Amino acid sequence: MIFSLASMEGITGHVFRRVHAECFGALDRYYTPFITPPRAGSSFGGRVRREVDPAANRGLDVVPQLITKNADEFAWAARLLAEMGYAEVNLNLGCPSGTVVAKGRGAGLLRDPDGLEAFLRDVCRASSLPVSVKTRLGIQDDAEYGRILEVYLRLPLKELIVHPRVQRDRYQGVPRRELYGETLRRAPFPVAYNGDVFGCGDLDALLSAYPDTRHVMLGRGILANPALARMLAGGPAATADELRRFHDRLFDAYREEIGGNAVFRMKEWWSYARFSFADPLSVHRAVRKVRRADEYADAVERVFATERLARVARFQG
Repeated sequence: MIFSLASMEGITGHVFRRVHAECFGALDRYYTPFITPPRAGSSFGGRVRREVDPAANRGLDVVPQLITKNADEFAWAARLLAEMGYAEVNLNLGCPSGTVVAKGRGAGLLRDPDGLEAFLRDVCRASSLPVSVKTRLGIQDDAEYGRILEVYLRLPLKELIVHPRVQRDRYQGVPRRELYGETLRRAPFPVAYNGDVFGCGDLDALLSAYPDTRHVMLGRGILANPALARMLAGGPAATADELRRFHDRLFDAYREEIGGNAVFRMKEWWSYARFSFADPLSVHRAVRKVRRADEYADAVERVFATERLARVARFQG
């Protein structure tokens, strides 16, 4: 079984990947937060350059994820990534953000299956790297997926990662796993599952229904329970000491990377990590209003000194 970490903008970047791997063991694969390709002839710069720098990802299997509707720019970015030593590039067709979709990117490309097929043919033909895709089922309704799936089945994809919700759902409601199952049954290429695997019971249910599953992408579940992949593989839950060590290393790494903004990045992490504790609301109240590093340090000390870990750490929506 392959366990990978999903692309989550602002959270699962190279700092998080490295610290998580050090503390809880490396996952089989990591997908970068989505990257907008540079214009042809230009190079990656700033934050993106740091994200894809091979030195920052040494020892990890990392797949850069691009978000674009421009096949030429996709191909140019794939060429740059190939020169850096990457072996695969992933196209984001799943981002449900209204701003992204309005620009015809992410899940917005699913509106027009014919246009999607033309775009993907250009991408697959011109890319220097094998192309995998992460997709949703459509924009408004599951029924859209029939035509979308037919497009994918005609293309030489490296892999298709299915998040079985439509864009309108965002992350609400129950994933329609039967459509993942149909994809798994029909596709001539590998298919991965993504969506609401937050504990061992969720994985057991998925495998019971679709035993041919070989790749599960984890997202919010890992942020709420950094030991989740280890547990899914039969290992132990995180201890309080492990969670504290992970927190401290992550905070130190963010301070080195972004200075004073590390507090706000960590507060974003706590919006998920609070579910590692028995009283998530109490944890949330402890950290939500802090602004300065000293205030943050005091709040974290109180959390780890007074709050009990959850019996089973699990993201709760």
